[in-house]
Amino acid sequence: MEEWRKGILAQLDVTLVLFDLLLSAIFIALGYLTGNPYIRGVGVGLLIAGVTAGVAYLAKTRLANP
Repeated sequence: MEEWRKGILAQLDVTLVLFDLLLSAIFIALGYLTGNPYIRGVGVGLLIAGVTAGVAYLAKTRLANP
């Protein structure tokens, strides 16, 4: 397997949280640009999910490595 893939897979949880936050920013921006509140709502929902996942990741790493 290529080296860059191994690096991403080793930090898959962080990668997915960052991808979630990136998608939320894209949907929020699209919602504002198009004036569509539903797309903006999807972005806000993704933002809430990304922050929640980030908090869960930090709690997992802090409890695993005191």
